[in-house]
Amino acid sequence: MSIGLTLRPPTRGHEQLHANTLAVVTAEPVAMGSPAAKQQAAGAQAPSMERMQEYYRYKNRTTMYYTLSVILGTVALSYGSVPMYKMICQTTGWGGQPVRAPGHGGGGSDVDPSTRMVPVTTAPRIRVTFNASVSDMLPWKFVPQQREVRVLPGETALAFYTATNKSDNDIIGVATYSVTPAQVAPYFSKIQCFCFEEQRLNAGETVDMPVFFYLDPDLLHDLNMRGINEVTLSYTFFKAKYDDNGNFKSIPVA
Repeated sequence: MSIGLTLRPPTRGHEQLHANTLAVVTAEPVAMGSPAAKQQAAGAQAPSMERMQEYYRYKNRTTMYYTLSVILGTVALSYGSVPMYKMICQTTGWGGQPVRAPGHGGGGSDVDPSTRMVPVTTAPRIRVTFNASVSDMLPWKFVPQQREVRVLPGETALAFYTATNKSDNDIIGVATYSVTPAQVAPYFSKIQCFCFEEQRLNAGETVDMPVFFYLDPDLLHDLNMRGINEVTLSYTFFKAKYDDNGNFKSIPVA
């Protein structure tokens, strides 16, 4: 006995079923850990990683700019600290620093200094003593030639210090100074001095260094100056230092 089979062409329903089957197979989830899954995860995370990288690049650039600004500002301040300090102290008498002529008088900087240098003979004399010291790093001997002078307000006075280089090498030194008590500083006007200037002494050399000054008569009208009849002028010498470019480096302030 034979069995006959008849093949019929696929109907529209069969084609639709086949298409649905393919769609379902295509939409099946990819197994975790497979290469395809890793590729899909990397693709989904790529935009987020790019944004994070760009953020950190921006943050690093900003930090670098701030750091560079601080470094440049510090360098500029270190080079300008001594001239700036000198200018402020000599103008205001701040920190016990004497004022350069034309003094503290109410006429301002345009006033002829000679008008301030008129001795007030009716006032008591003020005792001015002198101190000297040297940094441990500087092999110099530095002393005042006179122990004290007594001056009237408005009277000019000339004093001398002596410095000796005790080493076998030429050395450059720089001096700082101060006046005590501090309230006298605005009235202690220096016409000539050797402070804040480089002083070169050859090996074994001795030099005399003058200080020409006067006490401004306006101190007689300052209530803070009542009862003060003694002033001390102090100098300290330091060894001058320079950077790699030959620029003078800042020195300690007395």
